[in-house]
Amino acid sequence: MKKISKDILKKAYKNLVTAKSLTELYEENFKTVSKYVHATSRGHEVIQTAIGMQLTPQDYAFPYYRDDSILLSIGMKPYDLMLQVLAKKDDPFSAGRTYYSHPSLRDDDKPKIPHQSSATGMQAIPATGVAMGMWYKETENLHDKYEEQPFVVCSLGDASVTEGEIAEAFQMAALKQLPILYLVQDNGWDISANEAETRAQNAYEYARGFNGLEAVSIDGTDFEESYNTLQDVISTIRTERRPFLVHAKVPLLNHHTSGVRMEFYRDDLDEARSRDPYPKLKKLLVDNGFSEKELSELEADILKSVQKDYEKALKAEDPKPEDLFTHDFAPTEITEEKGERSPEGGEKVVMVDCALFAIEELMGKHKECLLYGQDVGGRLGGVFREAATLAQKFGDNRVFNTPIQEAFIVGSTVGMSAVGLKPIVEVQFADYIWPGLNQLFTEVSRSNYLSNGKWPVSMILRVPIGAYGSGGPYHSSSVESVVTNIRGLKIAYPSNGADLKGLMKAAYYDPNPVVIFEHKGLYWSKVKGTKGATSLEPAEDYVLPFGKAWLLQEIWKQEDEETLSIITYGMGVHWAVNASAELGMEDRIEIVDLRTLHPLDYETVFKSVKKCGKCLVVTEEPSDNSFSRALQGRIQEECFQQLDAPVMIIGSENMPAIPLNSTLEETMIPSTEKVKTKIEALLNY
Repeated sequence: MKKISKDILKKAYKNLVTAKSLTELYEENFKTVSKYVHATSRGHEVIQTAIGMQLTPQDYAFPYYRDDSILLSIGMKPYDLMLQVLAKKDDPFSAGRTYYSHPSLRDDDKPKIPHQSSATGMQAIPATGVAMGMWYKETENLHDKYEEQPFVVCSLGDASVTEGEIAEAFQMAALKQLPILYLVQDNGWDISANEAETRAQNAYEYARGFNGLEAVSIDGTDFEESYNTLQDVISTIRTERRPFLVHAKVPLLNHHTSGVRMEFYRDDLDEARSRDPYPKLKKLLVDNGFSEKELSELEADILKSVQKDYEKALKAEDPKPEDLFTHDFAPTEITEEKGERSPEGGEKVVMVDCALFAIEELMGKHKECLLYGQDVGGRLGGVFREAATLAQKFGDNRVFNTPIQEAFIVGSTVGMSAVGLKPIVEVQFADYIWPGLNQLFTEVSRSNYLSNGKWPVSMILRVPIGAYGSGGPYHSSSVESVVTNIRGLKIAYPSNGADLKGLMKAAYYDPNPVVIFEHKGLYWSKVKGTKGATSLEPAEDYVLPFGKAWLLQEIWKQEDEETLSIITYGMGVHWAVNASAELGMEDRIEIVDLRTLHPLDYETVFKSVKKCGKCLVVTEEPSDNSFSRALQGRIQEECFQQLDAPVMIIGSENMPAIPLNSTLEETMIPSTEKVKTKIEALLNY
């Protein structure tokens, strides 16, 4: 075994003693510090210190909630961590928004730590996304040249490795040979469930099922073994650019969290304490020439310093109420419609081609732009041909197929964005978005807010949506009500090709996560009455900002006629336009196309409704408990004094799924005829 220098041993010991002192201080001041839940690294300090000491500023780290020893070893101070445990305004990670040891860091002199959630496995996909971003930049020669190439470390508790999303991360790391280290700290416990109850194998044994993911198992309380093993593994990853898993056995010597006490359920505490890494590391230092007196003095100095930091942190400023309202979104430069929407001599194209051409123009201009998802690669170019020819034009590294892994497709964009890329990703159908919602909600949407603005996620998620041509229950759903409930996302739902192209361009230049719903029935305008979805293809410079509705059919205010404002989006726009025309009421019906569901242009909506006096919201979704019901309530509240009738809604029938049979499908969803009937009823109210 390689001999470790005295300087490294001393640094490691100081780090362990500091982390241990934090645990003890928190226990001594339990009533104060446990206002907010925390967990500490007691028992895990050696393996965490061994990895943290070997990270460099170009590396990326994804610690988990027990990793305060890692944070100390990369240069964070006890005071920094105390600001977070007390949820203070100057908490350097989140400004008091998230739990202790939930870091997000973008300091020049330290490893980069993108935001992550509570990190019980979910962080593996964003971490692997960073490694995939490194892989892409290296294959395209876009990377910075360092003396030591960067890598990613993803820290995990062993209980989290049973999660399905871990398998997705391991699969992609092994498949593409990504520069990532999965460091699994195995203390034998979940919360109160132990390994015998919850795991068929440990992480080392599990990893052997992924060809190309090399695994090592070590004693995580032995500093020499931990440091040397990690040094060898890290060196291999830096040079050979391939993934590893290191499984480290450690004891848990403190509570699961401050709120779940070990005495509630633990029956192995004596055995766990027999493996305490603190006396083992202290003995190693004594064996290497350090005196007991020297170590005692060092420890006393640390205890004194930690106590001083605690007293200072208690006096630190708390966030103010107005601090709640910052960093929900990063600012975007696209605030006005610009460029040529309908170029002279332009060609009229179908909606799907407007999106295709927008992405082709973006990829041609920006090397950091790439596209991936299921079946978007060269053989098919998407099941709707929405990515046709892109792989041939830009290569298989920039346009590639993924496995059937919606969680990975969505969550990897966090990591891709963190290394400066702009991923455009797809789920094949809106019905398939459900496995990706965990990542969309916990990781993608909250990153900017919970990192206090340090890590916005710049990505575009394309979602083909809606009922068309007997798609049946698994290819026809509308899901906007679920997605609009995820704060921190921008959401578009265009009704025509020009809007789709303009919004796609705006989404690319927006530093925030964007979901674009693209109605399958409008892609080629094959559905009767949807010719209006075709457009003159806008010029390359055309951008359409989010939050600007389109008053596509405007009327004058009339005193002697009943008038109606229809608020709609997507396919509903075409039902509304056709119904208005067939009734011959274009002069009495105003139609507002929302274009984007968040941000939503309430100003245009309210102005139209107040002018007309009556309002109909048209949606394809079942109307109960929906986005449109919420919009209906907001309109009713804001426009109550100007309304001559209740705000009404027409949507799909409130049934669990859209049946395959065409008669049943037709009965389920709205149509021009159904909208006409609703219009007449409302005008005659």
